Amino acid sequence: MEKAPRIRIIKRDHVHFRVDATYFAKFCLICYQDDFDGYTQLLRITDGEHYEEIREDLANLVKLGIQIESITTDGHKSTLKAIKKSVPDAIVQRCLVHIQRMCLLWLTRYPKHIAGQELRKLVLLILQIKTENDRIYWTREFLRWHESHKYYLNERTYNVETGRYWYTHKLLRRSYITIKRALPNMFHYLSNSDIPKTTNGIEGYFSHLKNHLDIHRGLTVKHRINFIKWYIYFTNEK
Repeated sequence: MEKAPRIRIIKRDHVHFRVDATYFAKFCLICYQDDFDGYTQLLRITDGEHYEEIREDLANLVKLGIQIESITTDGHKSTLKAIKKSVPDAIVQRCLVHIQRMCLLWLTRYPKHIAGQELRKLVLLILQIKTENDRIYWTREFLRWHESHKYYLNERTYNVETGRYWYTHKLLRRSYITIKRALPNMFHYLSNSDIPKTTNGIEGYFSHLKNHLDIHRGLTVKHRINFIKWYIYFTNEK
C-alpha cells in the first residue's frame, strides 16, 4: 500500500475542537477534529492516551496558527491535564453523552435504593438541558439530591479483622463524583452554540472508519495504520 500523504494543518481562528481516541488491536488513534466541518487537523498513532503526547500535539497546533477557543473531550485525565498546560485559555466542555453513559452503567437500569433511582432520573435529563433556566433547575436538583442522600452516599463497610473500610455504595458514589467533578465544565455550550456538547461527531467518524477497515481484514498493523491515514486524508479533502 502506497505511503499516505501527510495531513495538512489549516490555520484557523476560533476553533472548537473535539478531541477523542479510539483503540484498535495493537494501537490507539487520537484525533483533533474541528467541529465546524469535521476536518481532522492532527492525528496521532500511539499506544494510549498519554499526557506528554497530547500536550505536545496541542502546543504544536497552537504554534502552527490554530486559535483554539474550546475543546470538547470525554474527560480523560491526560487530556484535561494537557489542555490546562498547553492551552489554558481554552474552554473545556465535557462530553455530556460520556457522562450520561458511564453514570447509567454504574447506576444500572433498575436501582434498588431511592437514591439511585432519583440520581438516574437526573442523569437521564442531562442531554435535555437547552437553556440557562434548564441548567439552573437541573443543578439545583442535583445539589438537593446530594443534600438528601449524603449520609447514605458516605456509608462505609468495615472489615473488623483488618480495620480497613470501603464505601458501601461505591457505584452510586462514583456516579455522583463523576458529575460533581465535571459540573463546572458541563454547560459551556449554553453560552456559545458553536461549542459541541458531545464528542458524538468524532465517535461516529471512528465508527465509519472501523467499518471501512473491517472490509480489509488481514492487513498487517503497518498497512492498517497506513489505511487509516489515507482514510483521514480523503475525508479531509471532501
